[in-house]
Amino acid sequence: MGAVEVTEAGVVVDAALLVKAFRLEEAAIKARMRDGRITSVSERGEGADAGRSRVTFYHAGRALRLTLDAQGEILGKATFPAR
Repeated sequence: MGAVEVTEAGVVVDAALLVKAFRLEEAAIKARMRDGRITSVSERGEGADAGRSRVTFYHAGRALRLTLDAQGEILGKATFPAR
């Protein structure tokens, strides 16, 4: 698997991307995802954006947003403050 894989069931993201964005160790990323302190929203594009996906992770007032093509290649990556 590359950094991101798009499947029929959803998007699978390598924890290393979240490690960088949230400045946590991989074990902490996984633990916080399990206990709900890191949440995510996944969206699939429609119309002109068909074939694209966007997944946003939230943790402790920060967000990581990835925009992906149909093969899971990262088209855009942004981190920003979030509620």
